[in-house]
Amino acid sequence: MSVTQQQVLDCLARVMSPRGTALTNANVLSAITVTDGKVFFSINVDAAEARAWESVRAQAENAVRAIPGVSVAMIALTAERKAGGAAPAPRPAGGVPPASAHRHAHPPGGQSPMARQAEIPGISAVIAVASGKGGVGKSTTALNLALGLRDLGLRVGLLDADIYGPSVPRLTGIREKPQLNDDKKMVPLQRFGLSIMSIGFLVEEDTAMIWRGPMVMSAITQMLRDVAWGTLDVLVVDMPPGTGDAQLTLAQNVPLKGAVIISTPQDLSLIDARRGLAMFKKVNVPVLGIVENMSYFQCPHCGTRSDIFGHGGARHEAEKLGVPFLGEIPLHIAIRTASDSGNPVVESEPDGPHAAIYRAIGGKVREQLQGVIAAA
Repeated sequence: MSVTQQQVLDCLARVMSPRGTALTNANVLSAITVTDGKVFFSINVDAAEARAWESVRAQAENAVRAIPGVSVAMIALTAERKAGGAAPAPRPAGGVPPASAHRHAHPPGGQSPMARQAEIPGISAVIAVASGKGGVGKSTTALNLALGLRDLGLRVGLLDADIYGPSVPRLTGIREKPQLNDDKKMVPLQRFGLSIMSIGFLVEEDTAMIWRGPMVMSAITQMLRDVAWGTLDVLVVDMPPGTGDAQLTLAQNVPLKGAVIISTPQDLSLIDARRGLAMFKKVNVPVLGIVENMSYFQCPHCGTRSDIFGHGGARHEAEKLGVPFLGEIPLHIAIRTASDSGNPVVESEPDGPHAAIYRAIGGKVREQLQGVIAAA
């Protein structure tokens, strides 16, 4: 059943703002995107009123999800501080108090943002695979690391949280769309013995995700909480590059058991990797170690090794910062062609040298998670 923008607007007209105004008349809605039963939009309010609007956002999301034909609804609350001071507008005589009057002056009990953390039922450990910059092979490493953990006997899921540049659909060759179960949760797609979810399964490959930070945060939260992950030992999260909203959202929502930092040997990459490592430490996420990707070029014809980007930088950085060095992955055409074909090297060449490298890295990660994952 095809869902139209007008159906969404008609539905939202029945949702009331904190002031009792229909949401469609409150001048807070962004453009509404409806594609193949997937609905995306944001509610834009002043930061001083954000707490009062959160329940409205939830009501709107539930209402949209109830529209026949809607498979996914992602609704973000965007809150911005207006220039010119934080004092609330005076209440007109006999008028309705501003929405900010309904909010608490401070979080209950003085809680920090980390107080929102909650385990995902059925998942023993959530780990992030991150990089300080793009183009270092993070997604390829995340997928092959997940497969390496699978080969060690663990039940593994993979969440592609790179909202702006989801790579997992191409790396896995998955073209299907996730279905909803009876609880209206998305069912992760199964491939290579992994449970997999990606924003790329919900939008077309060439769609530009022109989303503001809160929309990204909302999407990541939904892919964590509104997916029927089942029972997993490890959920590997392929993070977007950098140290922004996505990383903070994950750290605030889920008690991460650790982060794996991906870098190349180049100084520029190592500088950014250092920033990523510092960010995880600031939010009290253990750093499981650093991986040096594209560590050296190995000629597929003669086997000659060339250190195109330098060599050993990540190992030295790990030693300097006091975190584990997990291993070196070469720049090799077999890894690239396997990734481009949607058949990752750990799966396509399980007895090859590259699969052995990823499994060894997985083994080091597993050792550090022994206290939290179930025995395989």
